[in-house]
Amino acid sequence: MITIKNVVKKFDDFTVLKDINLNVEKGSIYGLVGPNGAGKTTLMKCIAGIYRLNGGEVLIDDKKAYENVDIKNDLIYISDDLFFFNNFSIKQMAGLYSKVYTNWDEERFNKLKDVFKIDIKRNANKLSKGMQKQVAFWLAISARPKVLLLDEPLDGLDPVMRRMVLSIIMEDVAESNTTIMISSHNLRELEDVCDHVGIMSNGKMIIERRLDDLKTETHKLQVAFKDKEFPKELENKFNFLRKTQLGTVYSVILKGDKDAIISEYQKYSPIILDIIPLTLEEIFIYEVGGESDEIKEAVL
Repeated sequence: MITIKNVVKKFDDFTVLKDINLNVEKGSIYGLVGPNGAGKTTLMKCIAGIYRLNGGEVLIDDKKAYENVDIKNDLIYISDDLFFFNNFSIKQMAGLYSKVYTNWDEERFNKLKDVFKIDIKRNANKLSKGMQKQVAFWLAISARPKVLLLDEPLDGLDPVMRRMVLSIIMEDVAESNTTIMISSHNLRELEDVCDHVGIMSNGKMIIERRLDDLKTETHKLQVAFKDKEFPKELENKFNFLRKTQLGTVYSVILKGDKDAIISEYQKYSPIILDIIPLTLEEIFIYEVGGESDEIKEAVL
């Protein structure tokens, strides 16, 4: 559905995106994560056809996105920095969307009044940030896009509305096969809805995987040995990411086949050997931490 090939984006002499490659399958929810300044928003604007590329290409349904009216008719981008026309009410914004997007669904817009519960006569620019986010999402899903790009979509929403928005996202994917990309710092929420994830750092794509595959590749072990010392040779086996110690118990983060790891560690007759599931947030920390000592120190 979305194919990004060797994309480069520069602002003057500064390169923001460095040879990015990425694939988003149709009807999937793709989580784009990374620290501030990683290039997530720039990448989304390139996909939305807002920025002209300095290299590479962005394809949606095998068609170039930049200055493509047909593609933009089926794509909506909700940025973290929202824009509404001056003095336009929500009703007037809906009228504008109905003229711009050919798939606009007036019936759905009216039904969602009961969900968002904001008077459509109110001036959108005079609402709080959280309410503006609700309006932006309300308008976007009423246009029934094939592709929905969400840049920090839940920022400013209360917990109840966050769950409601995520529920609607899941519903759209299930019923309309909508392709959704979400950029967020709240990795716990992404973990609940995404089936693919891409981790960015310093303008590069560090890793791109199915979320389930990513979790099965990285493991956290809690282990203790009779002589209390961690065998040095184990640090050279598999992809050893990190080791910490609390008393006689070691916590180890490493990548590799789980069965092979367990088999190897059992050769050293551990008195404790447990594998603990990692969250997306923990995986992000270990993956990006290897690229940035500043992130590692701040989070770990």
